Amino acid sequence: MDQYVTGATIRALRESKGLTQAQLAERLFVSDKTVSKWENGKGYPDITLLEGIAEALGVSVAELLSGRVARNGNVSANMLRSGFYVCPVCGNVIHSMGEAAITCCGVLLSRAEAERSDEAHMIFIEGVEDEYYVRIDHEMTKRHYISFIAALSPDRLQLVKLYPEGPAEARFPVRAVKRILYWCNRDGLYYVDVHRSFDARPASRDDTAERRSLEQTAKRIFG
Repeated sequence: MDQYVTGATIRALRESKGLTQAQLAERLFVSDKTVSKWENGKGYPDITLLEGIAEALGVSVAELLSGRVARNGNVSANMLRSGFYVCPVCGNVIHSMGEAAITCCGVLLSRAEAERSDEAHMIFIEGVEDEYYVRIDHEMTKRHYISFIAALSPDRLQLVKLYPEGPAEARFPVRAVKRILYWCNRDGLYYVDVHRSFDARPASRDDTAERRSLEQTAKRIFG
């Protein structure tokens, strides 16, 4: 295990719950001297006690191990602030609206930091009636591929899971979409903002030809 609970974490969580060392010890069926040793770095709790410690301190085991406690601040949620966690082992995609301590396949996941799309991960968006057709110019081999494309608006998330050897494309109902994100299994998370000028075009407009022309120009420039 790469990380283990520290005495400072136990002390901080205990004090935030208003518990004395004796009260915590009583809940765990250990002595207060044992809790004191944990908090002073003179010993570590047995792994069999972690679940009980987490329950007594009101956190998850993942939060206890990481030392980061997720607080629910969902007062005026905005989906544009969404976070994505991707498991490097199984490829599981987990979405969060706020801070979170998330584990999958025994790995503590970090929130993916999105970068602007670049020439190595070119994205093309076409407006066809009331949909966005999204395509990413990317190989889709078993070792290098786009694993999902997501469309975000202030009040909803639309996500399409992709697989190796399949097309790197998706369609989304417009629905005030403001941002498109996509995940490359090697290089991480990328995004592009959908401009208002494009979003405001008449629903009946089909600009496929225009977009294809821009795509060909981009390919000539970037190879």
